[in-house]
Amino acid sequence: NSNRLGALFCFMLVIVWEAVSGQTRYSIPEEMQKGSIVGNFAKDLGLDIKELSDRGVRIVSKGRTQYFALNVKSGHLITTERIDREQICGRMEKCLLTFEIIVEEKMKLYRVEVEITDINDNAPNFQAGESEVKISEITAPGSRYPLQEAQDPDLGINSLQSYHLSSNRHFSLVLQTGSDGVKYAELVLEKSLDREEQAVHNLILTATDGGNPVRSGTAQIHVIVLDANDNAPVFSQPIYKVNVLENMPAGSTMVTVTATDLDEGIHQEVKYSIRKIANKASQIFHLDSRTGELLVVGNVDFEEAALYEIEVQAHDGGGLLDRCKIVIVVSDVNDNAPELTITSLLNSIPEDSPPGTVIALLNVQDLDSGENGKVTCSVASNLPFQLRKSLDNYYSLVTDRALDREQVAAYNITVTATDNGTPPLSTATTIPLQILDTNDNGPLFDKTSYTAYVTENNPRGASVFSLKANDPDEGENARVTYSVTEDQIQEVPLSSSISINSETGALYALRSFDYEQFREIRFQVQAQDGGSPPLSSNVSVTLFLLDQNDNSPHILHPSFPTDGSTGVELAPRSSEPGYLVTKVVAVDADSGQNAWLSYQLLKATEPGLFSVGLHSGEIRTARYFLDKDALKQSLVVLVKDNGQPPLSSTATVTVVVADSIPEILSDLSSLSAPVDPQSSLTLYLVIAVASVSCLFFTFLIVLVALRLRRWRNSQLFDSSSVTFSGVPVSQFVGLDGVRAFLHSYSHEVSLTTDSRKSQFNFPKSNYANTLTSQHSCEIKDHILITEELDNNRDQKNDFTFLQSNVHVDGNILCSDSAGTLFMGNGTSSLRGGTETAGEVSFCFGASYAIFIDSTQSL
Repeated sequence: NSNRLGALFCFMLVIVWEAVSGQTRYSIPEEMQKGSIVGNFAKDLGLDIKELSDRGVRIVSKGRTQYFALNVKSGHLITTERIDREQICGRMEKCLLTFEIIVEEKMKLYRVEVEITDINDNAPNFQAGESEVKISEITAPGSRYPLQEAQDPDLGINSLQSYHLSSNRHFSLVLQTGSDGVKYAELVLEKSLDREEQAVHNLILTATDGGNPVRSGTAQIHVIVLDANDNAPVFSQPIYKVNVLENMPAGSTMVTVTATDLDEGIHQEVKYSIRKIANKASQIFHLDSRTGELLVVGNVDFEEAALYEIEVQAHDGGGLLDRCKIVIVVSDVNDNAPELTITSLLNSIPEDSPPGTVIALLNVQDLDSGENGKVTCSVASNLPFQLRKSLDNYYSLVTDRALDREQVAAYNITVTATDNGTPPLSTATTIPLQILDTNDNGPLFDKTSYTAYVTENNPRGASVFSLKANDPDEGENARVTYSVTEDQIQEVPLSSSISINSETGALYALRSFDYEQFREIRFQVQAQDGGSPPLSSNVSVTLFLLDQNDNSPHILHPSFPTDGSTGVELAPRSSEPGYLVTKVVAVDADSGQNAWLSYQLLKATEPGLFSVGLHSGEIRTARYFLDKDALKQSLVVLVKDNGQPPLSSTATVTVVVADSIPEILSDLSSLSAPVDPQSSLTLYLVIAVASVSCLFFTFLIVLVALRLRRWRNSQLFDSSSVTFSGVPVSQFVGLDGVRAFLHSYSHEVSLTTDSRKSQFNFPKSNYANTLTSQHSCEIKDHILITEELDNNRDQKNDFTFLQSNVHVDGNILCSDSAGTLFMGNGTSSLRGGTETAGEVSFCFGASYAIFIDSTQSL
């Protein structure tokens, strides 16, 4: 036992060396226990043990059975199965198991060969435990009879070495060596046989090998003594050689052997049997004992065996026999398609991967031989990939140009392996590959600029426009957010007017726009993706505001009085039809047809007396004035725009018909400011007016008392009081004395319509014939009348200005030397021009000027 253990220990010693080709080879004995260490692959391949688990190191072998495994913790190559050399390699002198070790991280391959050395694990074995040898009794001594051979699958010294025969008187054993080096035994008749003395001789044949310890096998040989038969069967040829194609159908006849016997009767009948055949071949072939036909009963596969040798013997009824050999040469047929195996694979790569990036490692095998076993691999030429051959039957699938996920997001790469047989066989496998996105595309708008139209007076928060930018990337790289570039609209931040939904790109108005404030809004919108780093693009957006008819016409002239005065226009009684009295001027803040204005006479005191220009707004006389026509004409002019719906405003124009100042003054008390029909008094306004009225009446009582007191003290002036009630108007208008009197003094003349009193104030003068103190003269009539002052007739008649003017509703009432009245309104209707400064107004080129303030004071 100790010798056996020592020998086994020596066999288990591992021999490691580096071949010239870069292969690593180990040598181990067969029948090692599962888990036995073959070698330290990490050390032999120069790999760091700490990095083995992270690098994905694994074994790829050709066969179906995996005999070895890698221990990544220790770096050892260990066995995973019991290895039987005879089962794997048969009678081959060298038994090599080849496999590859792949380091996936580095994409490197290492070829490893493990030689399996033989141990004496098999004893010689006879196929038949018992056999019969028939020998005629007339057989001469020295005749030899071949015995069945023992089978020992071991090699070398461990194989069959010798035979031994049990001791007896008639037979001996002679060892022979065949041309193939196989030893076999022949039974030699040493002494003649006598059937009547002994009909059967039982012998034991022992076969031994040269192993340590020696193993042996036995078989019983029954020697049957026969009657005399002096002719043995003879085969037509000693060796039958036949060439066949693999995959022959079952039942086919491979070859027919023929043996003849010159004897007659029972000694002439020949039967055939297989003397020697391999185990695998016995399952494939069958010999017909009567006809000698060798039939196919199994699968003839070139890949399993290319050559079969079968020994056949023919024996007659007398026990004589002959033998021959059948040699079957199997020719290869292209019956095996290439086998394509993916040993390493990347399921996805970024689209910016450089050309030459390894995607997969492929191994291709073809069990056929010769041209039938030569394989070429290919991929479609229109794909951005190619195959590069690395080690023997290994290929690397790599990229050969830049990838673009936006054009092709995924590939199904079909790799085809085709052999050179006739017809060629091929195998295809599909490798799915996903292209991972990188942020190489920025958001893009459909247009370089956008134009939108928004109607003014839009509701707050209303969506006014929507933009869309497309990003061909995916995931976060394609998620687009929108923002408005900060700007200002009329010095107001844009963010207070416009906002954008960062996700959808919808623009919203944060306030109601007014077309009259601005006509358009220009700003930039930025679209930015969610990549790293983010990419963005800008687009110009212009929002044009559309006008709505939201503004009523605004009356510029006549302007509505703000001080309580009455707007008055003058028209001479002698005016002819078509005489331009005044012009209503209005503007509309809207634009387009919303600002087209039309004028029409809505209401008049005397219908038909005046007409209004439809588009000009000019108020002209439509006929001659009649005596029955009222002095004051009230006209209501409607100004309407062309919008939908139309908006309108009204202007009230008061026209006074008069040829001279006294006429207009006599009716001044009847002129009052127009009442706004739309105004309404509330309770608080009534209370306020009542309170003010009480205070006013109190003030009047005090004022009257003071006036009475002063009047008593100025009785000396009573004789100078003059009443103008009987004097014609013409005397007031054209007296030279009045002109001189007015030229010499600064007068303040006031008329009050409510108290029906008028007052003249005469300031102190340098003239001796004037009053030395200021006094008041009450006038009870509405029209002022003055007497002709004879002592002032010699004064100069013409004068250029007058400090007392008549202002009617902000206008200046003037009169020329002929007594004709005209109204100074701005500079459009003044003959000589008017300038107002404080309480002083000038009518250049006029004979008289009368000022009337908002209280109707003269």
